Amino acid sequence: MANPRLLAAQALTSVLCHKGSLASSLPKALEAAEHGDRALIQQLCYGTCRHFPQLELIADQLLHKPMKTQDQDIYALILMGLYQIKAMRTPDYAAVDATVQAAKASGKRWADKLINGVLRSYIRGGADLEEVLNEHDAYRHNHPQWFISKLSNHWPDHWQDILAANDPQGALTLRVNTRKVSRDNYLIALSEAGHPASACAYSAVGVQLDKACEITQLPGFDEGWFSVQDEAPQLCADLLELEAGHRVLDACAAPGGKTCHLLEAEDVTVVAVELEERRIGRMEDNLFRMDLQAQIVCADASEPSQWWDGEAFDRILLDAPCSATGVIRRNPDIKMLRTNEDILELAQLQLKLLTNLWPLLKPGGYLLYATCSVLRQENDRLVGRFLKQQTDATHCAIDADWGIGMEIGRQLLPNPASHDGFYYAKLHKPTA
Repeated sequence: MANPRLLAAQALTSVLCHKGSLASSLPKALEAAEHGDRALIQQLCYGTCRHFPQLELIADQLLHKPMKTQDQDIYALILMGLYQIKAMRTPDYAAVDATVQAAKASGKRWADKLINGVLRSYIRGGADLEEVLNEHDAYRHNHPQWFISKLSNHWPDHWQDILAANDPQGALTLRVNTRKVSRDNYLIALSEAGHPASACAYSAVGVQLDKACEITQLPGFDEGWFSVQDEAPQLCADLLELEAGHRVLDACAAPGGKTCHLLEAEDVTVVAVELEERRIGRMEDNLFRMDLQAQIVCADASEPSQWWDGEAFDRILLDAPCSATGVIRRNPDIKMLRTNEDILELAQLQLKLLTNLWPLLKPGGYLLYATCSVLRQENDRLVGRFLKQQTDATHCAIDADWGIGMEIGRQLLPNPASHDGFYYAKLHKPTA
């Protein structure tokens, strides 16, 4: 029988070594686990990632020297043990014993004493240690220092609220497929099934559940009545001003939530381009469940010469690869994976995508640029750079009751009670 804490540590090790995200490593751990252990593994992985900046500072104070690369699994166990003592209801003695047993199961018997010593040191002196560490911004705000510095520069009046909003787990939000059922009727169906929910404030098709649950148990799952999607990305279909018969490009399309939404919203033809072949299957599954059809192309959206058939698009949705700093509450491993250097590389890719996709837009058409980032370097400043170089592109102000109006585009900041952080900019290509 596999040790659940060791499985969780193995999933975290992949993240610690920057060999993958939790989304890619956790499923393997869950698949290898006993059914009754899966919730614990998930909690340990997500919780340790969520508290990583604090746990890392604690561990580094208690360890005499950094852990070797080949022993990051033991470091992951130490972080998980600290998390259980600090943030879970696990009794101290049980957290220590269970973590030591996981080390034994790893085959690295030398780690028993190390883990026992570190965790017991924290139990004895944790309060004093945390008082000292609280002088560090990274500990006090539970985020990497580079991100705190950049955020306070970009959002001097909002940065502390953004950091505070990143730590609570985001609510389960659905997008109702109004081709199958109205939002009002679906809210009734949810209530009757024992899953009370409320309508989202800004999305006309959004529903937020009072309590998270297994989505396959919700009414209408197999029938395609809904998709799981935060409220913020649900705003894209209305912003595109779709009309029946439009030919629409969904660039960087996986996992296909927005592709489905475009098809639900209007009778349009969608070409969905996705670079990673491994994600195509999930897109196809989503389309099948929703009873929708799109042309899926596995290619690099930034290189249209490799895949474009020459027929221009009425609308383009560019949900660009980004730092995902607006969705940390749903993907806390971003605290571990992202670096300051990543932002410059991402901005270069975003500008390349905008520049190379713009010629594919028909005169009179709209391109909607979107990211799930809260960093202006990837958002309004990036689009501003594009507009300076692209003479036939004009910015369309977004008149809405959500988010913050920027000189270019509109920014949603993460809200603990509702939506994630998201950015939109709407660009128009004049007919003459």
